[in-house]
Amino acid sequence: MLELPKLNLPEYQFNIRCEEKNYKIFDIIRNAFVALTPEEWVRQNVVQHLIDALNFPKNRISNETSILYNKLSKRCDTVIYDSEYQPLAICEYKKPQTDISQKVFDQIAIYNCKLNVPYLLVSNGFFHYFCKVDFEAKRYLFSENLPDYKLLCKS
Repeated sequence: MLELPKLNLPEYQFNIRCEEKNYKIFDIIRNAFVALTPEEWVRQNVVQHLIDALNFPKNRISNETSILYNKLSKRCDTVIYDSEYQPLAICEYKKPQTDISQKVFDQIAIYNCKLNVPYLLVSNGFFHYFCKVDFEAKRYLFSENLPDYKLLCKS
C-alpha cells in the first residue's frame, strides 16, 4: 500500500496508478503519467495549489523545463510564465525529508542566471520559501505567503 506524506498544503486528489510495482502520478501540466518520487509528490501538490488556490493558469506553467547554462543542460523543476509567456518564476522542489539549505538556493540562483526571473519558489512540501529577486541591491525579498497570479504579474 502506497503511503504518501501529508504536506503543508491543502489535500488534493490525484490520479495515481501502479505499473509493474512502480507508482505513477498523472501530471496535468505534462499531460502524462510520471514516476511518483517524493520530489514529484511535492511538485504535484505545489502545482495544484498554484492552480486551485492562487489562480495560476495551467497553460502558464511548465514542468521539467530544460535550459542551457555554461554549455550544460539543466532542468528547472517548474517555470511559471507571465501573460506574454515570458519567464516569471522558477520553482525548485525537494523531497519532504530534505532540509531547505543555502545549497538549494544556490541551485535555483544558477537557473536564474539564465532565465533572469523576478520570483523564486523553493519547497519541500512542508516549508515553502517565496522571494522576489532585487537585482539592483543583489538580494532576495522573502514573502510569508505565495501571492495570487494576478498580483505576481502586476509587481
